[in-house]
Amino acid sequence: MKRLPTMKQLQYLVALAETRHFARAAERCHITQSTLSAGIRDLESVLGAAVAERSNRHVLMTRTGIRIAERARSLLRDAEEVMELARAGRAPMTGEMRLGVIPTIGPFYLPRVLPALRERFPELTIYLREEQTAPLLGRLENGELDAGLIALPCDTGGLATGVIFEDEFLFACDRSHPLAGAAEVPLEALAGERLLLLEEGHCLRGHALDACEMGDTRARAQFEASSLHTLVQMVAAGIGVTLIPRLAVDARIAEGTDISLSPLAARASRRVGLAWRRTSSRAEEFGMLAGALRELVDTP
Repeated sequence: MKRLPTMKQLQYLVALAETRHFARAAERCHITQSTLSAGIRDLESVLGAAVAERSNRHVLMTRTGIRIAERARSLLRDAEEVMELARAGRAPMTGEMRLGVIPTIGPFYLPRVLPALRERFPELTIYLREEQTAPLLGRLENGELDAGLIALPCDTGGLATGVIFEDEFLFACDRSHPLAGAAEVPLEALAGERLLLLEEGHCLRGHALDACEMGDTRARAQFEASSLHTLVQMVAAGIGVTLIPRLAVDARIAEGTDISLSPLAARASRRVGLAWRRTSSRAEEFGMLAGALRELVDTP
């Protein structure tokens, strides 16, 4: 019988095609670099064709390798669907679930709800992965994740989404700022302020700009941070102002800092939601999870 590529070999190929680096591909597959190299060589032997050109500095995929990697992604997704079908035969909300979460939600929301989820679904084991929105959605689409906690509005393509709660933005400034202590901050008052934002890649950046009704052009010249915690410290130092989601405020991100927080007059917000593949055999379970999270949103 003619030898066929194994699922592991196809997994190695996809990782190599996406990273173009043997060490990073091996890390993604949780194996050693020598194991991945041997697997790729064995795959090339099975195929009778080279999938990559190797050098000391980089990996160049051959045209054949690129085309096979594209098909391999589909095959791996199909294999994952087969496993999901098998899992679906068991009781709902049991087994394992791989949940992605973005950095501006995970640290502030999950500690509030995970204990209650464990109590409600004791046979369900949730594995967490923190990613920015774009890579999280990519992993969700290719089957590496089962569902993802994201902020909406967001271009989710063909993914299904369920809104969990509205997350209001609060205006943050230092105590010496003229707007400190304001009952409400009108949007027009932000026009002359130095607005501090998260760096590109964080969807909260776009949501904050939308809330302020300003485009991204002006914001490029302002300070950019990699986390909400950094933004808080910069605001406390009087360097500028920012918008902070109430979710982070309720998690006491500003506790111990000399920061004033006020609502916006326009009551701008983002929506925290759950996303999953419409084709997933566990789609009904993800709807159940979104419903449970919705019920737990007021958990102290």
